[in-house]
Amino acid sequence: MWNRIAALLRKEFLAIWRDPRSRAVLIAPPIIQLVVFAHAATFDVNNVRYALWDEDRGRIARELVARFDGSTAFRRVATIETEAAAAELIDRQDVVLVLHIGQTFSADVRAGRPGKVQALLDGRKSNTAQTVLGYVEKVVAALNAELVDANGAAPRAVLVERAWFNPTLESQWFILPGLVAILTMFAVVILTGLSVARERELGTFDQLLVTPLGPFEILVGKALPALLIGLVEASIIALAAVLVFGVPFRGNLALLYLALLLFVLATIGIGLMISAIVETQQQATLGAILVVAPAVLLSGFATPIANMPEAIQLITYVNPVRYVLVVLRGLFLQDLPTELALRTLWPLVPIAMATMTAAALMFRRLR
Repeated sequence: MWNRIAALLRKEFLAIWRDPRSRAVLIAPPIIQLVVFAHAATFDVNNVRYALWDEDRGRIARELVARFDGSTAFRRVATIETEAAAAELIDRQDVVLVLHIGQTFSADVRAGRPGKVQALLDGRKSNTAQTVLGYVEKVVAALNAELVDANGAAPRAVLVERAWFNPTLESQWFILPGLVAILTMFAVVILTGLSVARERELGTFDQLLVTPLGPFEILVGKALPALLIGLVEASIIALAAVLVFGVPFRGNLALLYLALLLFVLATIGIGLMISAIVETQQQATLGAILVVAPAVLLSGFATPIANMPEAIQLITYVNPVRYVLVVLRGLFLQDLPTELALRTLWPLVPIAMATMTAAALMFRRLR
């Protein structure tokens, strides 16, 4: 019995090794993903972009600002003077934090009264906001540890936090809008990836190729069902997020479906490319997983893109999830202006055109 099992094992290993596709799947993707994931998958928040709104400019306020500017965790990108400017920077996601020091901060601390410093946070990224808040608390605590008045008592600089768009920093408000994109992408890539592979296994794809249908017609026939199913699935997930989990939707419904339409088109192209390459449904499923996992990791869904190495940040620019994620969170948690939404979404147009064109060329070769 054991000899027979050993012979079968040998046969299976040889079959896997002699198949170029199986060999490529076993060796190349794990090595590539290890390198990418090791650099991209980090929950540390570094290089925090913040804006300073200092209405005091007193000695103690300057000491506090110097601690932020001297920290390796923070990078000041703007100095502002009005609340409107703070709102604009956070709306555009140019900063994660606005540090607001009131007019009487230094005087209050010197007088032994609580001197309030406010941290305005972008609550759309609740995980990042909570981490940044922890960093700010440490800086303020370090300042308090060194402030001692004439009586030996430590005056208090008090931190007041305020998270915009997600006041309680609910993690579900952060996660569920992203899941609309991620779950839709997985379903669409699997669906389109299996479409041709299934017909190859059943032997019907050769029959399809001898019909009068051209490559473009086959492509459209494979893409349209996936497009409709993807939009319906995204609608169901979005509806569940609002009605079941209580995530607010404050944006424009037309912008939501424009974002989903462009995103699903780009995703369909990726799935059809996989479908044109593989020969079996098993390979199609594995190919979909190998594409979706890095796309999610490099989207900013869990870890900030700004924390990734610059080389990996460049890769994220061709990732459709990166763009739709920003718009979905903006539409759910704030009334994202149309101009900002379109400015974020436009890269999905060339990405969708590139993926669909590549898929069409691959289908032409199959004929």
